[in-house]
Amino acid sequence: MERDTMKVAGFGFRQAATTASLRAALVAAGGVVGLDALATLTHKATAPAFLALAEELGLPVHALEPALLARFRTLTRSPRIMAGFGTGSIAEAAALAAIGEGGHLLAPRAVSADGMAVAAIAQGNTQGNTR
Repeated sequence: MERDTMKVAGFGFRQAATTASLRAALVAAGGVVGLDALATLTHKATAPAFLALAEELGLPVHALEPALLARFRTLTRSPRIMAGFGTGSIAEAAALAAIGEGGHLLAPRAVSADGMAVAAIAQGNTQGNTR
């Protein structure tokens, strides 16, 4: 991978999600190899399970404002998430937002086996990205 590319895993998850749930969603989305950061909504970024995963992986966290996510088109289109956040998938939009303009999803979001967490991975060129 070139130095100016970045790979970010975006997450959406329920309050009761465990670190194992988040890890399972990440593995299902493509795994940890080459990841540069994790991303989620600001009010979820301080969840103990999410912070534990970030610490376990040694990755920084991008805490994103909900309004920012509405700028990004996602592969998944959940009507419930669309109504609440203006985007089809929190995980997909968080990954894209953390990358910035020019990022792309590697695949649609993946769900943990227990249904408590979803993750998606985006990649893109970081030149000009101020996040």
